[in-house]
Amino acid sequence: MTMKVAVVRFPGSNCDDDSLQSAARAGCKAYYVWHRDTDLHGADVVILPGGFSYGDYLRSGAIARFSPVMQSVLEFAKQGGPVLGICNGFQILCEAGMLPGALMRNGRLSFVSRPVGLKVERTETAFTSRYARGDLLRMPVAHGEGRFTADAGTLERIEGDGLVVVRYVGLDGGPLPETINGSVNEIAGISNAAGNVVGLMPHPDRASDPALGNTDGLGFFTSVLDWAAAKR
Repeated sequence: MTMKVAVVRFPGSNCDDDSLQSAARAGCKAYYVWHRDTDLHGADVVILPGGFSYGDYLRSGAIARFSPVMQSVLEFAKQGGPVLGICNGFQILCEAGMLPGALMRNGRLSFVSRPVGLKVERTETAFTSRYARGDLLRMPVAHGEGRFTADAGTLERIEGDGLVVVRYVGLDGGPLPETINGSVNEIAGISNAAGNVVGLMPHPDRASDPALGNTDGLGFFTSVLDWAAAKR
């Protein structure tokens, strides 16, 4: 069975095509859903792509979380449907309460655009099962509000329950010479407890094409095939 992947487009999305092409490269049937639509058209997977929804007014993702489609995405996730939020999509998931914590302005109050090293921390999710714990990946980041933060109780739960999916490390896998954006505990991505909702600031959609010389991110799109097979 071919997996159907809905890529949600918000006003200001600019990585929607990257996400759609990555899902298609993984062997899925990918298509767009406009943010005003309330029908996911039988999706097996939902992706909230990167970009600057609504121009990042108020806070990144703060307006997009009220888009009509988000109620359908929320219900889809409650039923166990896999949802991936990349960069702005991660911000939207946090604003919508689908993931804990929040994404704030970068520590140095400047936009960061560079390749980063990542260490895989959790593989029991819909989007990371094709990695091994401890795998080192390289992906690009491009954001101005990517500093992950949470109150002490929430952070303790995230770390204690093993909800960190990927963490920033040096490009060589060693310690960071300097923080990427000031994220607490260098958290780059997290999941919910069930593992069907995942959000991360780095862009696996920009690291999934052999033509670019980097396919480290492709596993975020192929892993859902295993997830679906296990559910069946």
